[in-house]
Amino acid sequence: MTDARGTAAEETVTEETAVKETAVYTHGHHESVLRSHRWRTAENSAAYLIGELRRGMRVLDVGCGPGTITADLAELVAPDGHVTAVDAAEDVLEQARAHAAERGLGDVVSFAAADVHALDFPDDSFDVVHAHQVLQHVGDPVRALREMRRVCRPGGIVAARDADYAAMTWYPAAPGLDDWLGLYRRVARANGGEPDAGRHLRAWARQAGFADVTSSASAWCFATPEEIAWWSALWADRTQASAYAANATGGGHATAAELAAVAEAWHAWGADPDAWFSVLNAEILCRA
Repeated sequence: MTDARGTAAEETVTEETAVKETAVYTHGHHESVLRSHRWRTAENSAAYLIGELRRGMRVLDVGCGPGTITADLAELVAPDGHVTAVDAAEDVLEQARAHAAERGLGDVVSFAAADVHALDFPDDSFDVVHAHQVLQHVGDPVRALREMRRVCRPGGIVAARDADYAAMTWYPAAPGLDDWLGLYRRVARANGGEPDAGRHLRAWARQAGFADVTSSASAWCFATPEEIAWWSALWADRTQASAYAANATGGGHATAAELAAVAEAWHAWGADPDAWFSVLNAEILCRA
């Protein structure tokens, strides 16, 4: 049982619930994945939240990855505030710690391994709880949002932003990229996630008990030759060398030859001078 704000209480976790909460992180932490993650900043990935941040706030950054957004958030609440950054993967936390130290933020940020379904923090611990590209990868996003709500103080903000793969669009048309999109969505769902999470965020937040939800959307757009070369190359590499590739072949979703064909399609598309790609991201600001 839980109270109206989702406060943790004694409950029985059934085998079905435990399975539902278990999802494989589809991308893994191959260099091609971290190449993308390190590009992310508060400005290009959390602009919808920046206006809510104030000096002195306590922030929880869930699924921090290599910590580039985390460090930006820390600078916005420093010097009196503090950011606690958590991730399920210890190896990427080491990279996040190093990044914070390089930016002189060691006193403003702390790091810990955590599961968003069961955060090891007391109720009402934070003014803001933030998750970027996290809910698409968890087994039970509604339960995750309830847990984020539990550790957020009354009147605080729970913020989440996730891409919607089915809404991604590009030019020119490329059948190989259509194959990529269909394959990625199959693999992500087989891993227990929801690749089209963006469109679900508002509904998930309401199911989690939030009554005050502000929804918005923004896009990443890759249009210059440099941006297109970077984006197409990282996806070509990810298609053949990352955990996603292993999940695709290991799960029987594609052969190595089929992955090679998709990677080649990315390279060919990226060489087109007219190439353009946009990633739609949905966002929610939820008042706890």
